[in-house]
Amino acid sequence: MMMKLSFRPLALVAAGLLLAGAAVAEPKRPECIAPASPGGGFDLTCKLAQSALVEAKLLSKPMRVTYMPGGVGAVAYNAVVAQRPGDAGTITAFSSGSLLNLAQGKFGRFDENAVKWLAAIGTSYGAIAVRTDSPYKNLDDLVKALKADPSKVVIGSGGTVGSQDWMQTALIAKAAGINPRDLRYVALEGGGEIATALLGGHIQVGSTDISDSMPHILSGDMRLLAVFSEERLPEAAMANIPTAKEQGYDIVWPVVRGFYLGPKVSDEDYAWWENAFDQLLASEDFAKLRDQRELFPFAMTGEELDGYVKQQVQQYKQLAKDFGLIQ
Repeated sequence: MMMKLSFRPLALVAAGLLLAGAAVAEPKRPECIAPASPGGGFDLTCKLAQSALVEAKLLSKPMRVTYMPGGVGAVAYNAVVAQRPGDAGTITAFSSGSLLNLAQGKFGRFDENAVKWLAAIGTSYGAIAVRTDSPYKNLDDLVKALKADPSKVVIGSGGTVGSQDWMQTALIAKAAGINPRDLRYVALEGGGEIATALLGGHIQVGSTDISDSMPHILSGDMRLLAVFSEERLPEAAMANIPTAKEQGYDIVWPVVRGFYLGPKVSDEDYAWWENAFDQLLASEDFAKLRDQRELFPFAMTGEELDGYVKQQVQQYKQLAKDFGLIQ
């Protein structure tokens, strides 16, 4: 008899917890905005979350992926903040490149405080890509060609002067004693366009990242002269790709990937997404999906991510000042 009585309060508590958890249902029309053309890093970020959230049964149906290219994230950022600030079902992909542009004021009147930073789900690393038949075999070959005549080497990068991809080659140029402004750039919209332009022979060098490049490396169409990681990456397919550091160029450039929500999304809806990503990031199944997309572990949500983003923006502001991009 005593046992029956003792279970009753527990049952009531459990029922209360269930009701509390069900207070905010999953979004009715979940959507992920990839702020670029299909095929690049933002697309990859959205597709990873799309499949992972359904496989983990956190969403009952896959998110729609919407492409919103322009300004390496600027068009999407402005659309979310100004037109869809309270849309609880919409998450938007960002990367370190987005934060670099924010640091330079390239997102217009909105700064890093204009959205709710939600989750970072992985990191990639910057890389310098060439076609398989390129005469450049390493970074020194590229630097020699740039020193001889920078106008003869056409470099494609995601975004214009001051973008993440531009910064990677600017750091190499600076290390080699070349003025980064003498380099010949073609501004493209993300990793998908860089690969298309490189393989089509419209550019000779792609300043990109390793995740975007791996499908083309595995197909034999592309090589990487360097990856901007601290050490060679542990994946079997990447083990032979040299770092910039081992070639004498002390450049490390991680590319963190994640999501934000609009500024007027309710705390309850934000908490639903944060909880969903916390569960996802702790699971082995998600780790496998992340690895399949050539991303490396980087898990951060909520307040911790908010602090990280704001710290990164300050660091990027200093880097932009060093290159004379901002006052």
